[in-house]
Amino acid sequence: MRWLWVSCGFAFLALGAIGIVVPLWPTTIFWILAVFCLAESHPKVRDWIYSRPGVGSFIENFVERGEINRKGKIAAIVGILLTASITGWLLREKLMVLAALLLLFTAIITFIATRPEPKET
Repeated sequence: MRWLWVSCGFAFLALGAIGIVVPLWPTTIFWILAVFCLAESHPKVRDWIYSRPGVGSFIENFVERGEINRKGKIAAIVGILLTASITGWLLREKLMVLAALLLLFTAIITFIATRPEPKET
């Protein structure tokens, strides 16, 4: 079972790395998943992700304390709304699938919006 977690962790790490060079490809969510998969077996990789400029502190805040800062919340929600808009247009004739996806998007947005924000230090 450990090999599955490690394999998924490194796959998520690679998918996130793509986002560094490909516009609109997410980095943060893939690296959050990588940290969850690798936290116990590869703490050096976890610490490397946490030390990345630009995204590391956001990932650490979310994974360690469940916090998302306001800028991150806005960016995530705007990205989800953009995705929902494109999905809605593409699935405009498949109402049941569209309804299910919109419920999922709503649940994700609600989850993100209700996360606490980091306390200023």
